[in-house]
Amino acid sequence: MIREARDGDWPRIWPIVHDVVAEQRTFAYDPAMTEPEARRLWLLEPPARVVVATDGERVTGTANMYANRPGPGSHVASGSLMVAKEARGTGVGRALTTDLVAWARRSGFAAVQFNAVVEVNTPAIRLYESLGFVTLGTAPGAFRHPEHGDVGLRILWLDLR
Repeated sequence: MIREARDGDWPRIWPIVHDVVAEQRTFAYDPAMTEPEARRLWLLEPPARVVVATDGERVTGTANMYANRPGPGSHVASGSLMVAKEARGTGVGRALTTDLVAWARRSGFAAVQFNAVVEVNTPAIRLYESLGFVTLGTAPGAFRHPEHGDVGLRILWLDLR
């Protein structure tokens, strides 16, 4: 189930954010980021939206979504998604992405743009492509992966018009 994040959800969101960032495989966030820094970065104020995926009382994933840029870029949505280690490969990422796209459509955005998808994050790329996203380009060597070294960051696009 996907639902709006509540004030009391942060203690169950933080371990997911911490694990994903500490892995240094999919997000270009500082692995030394503190919990208060992460909270400010993740729990965005409206009109942005923050959701959690739940399995009973357990939070299995989270996403935030927002206008990609202010002003002349505000007609394009963006967002970030994180899935708990134990829930990866179970459809949580698909549910979060589908929810983000539905929110973008409801909100009148013309497209969704993911600005920095690590090119060796094959499961995420396959998921996004299965939902109609296309790669606009890749910034070569823009991400330092712990196993693969410097790899590219893809810009992915889904036209909603």
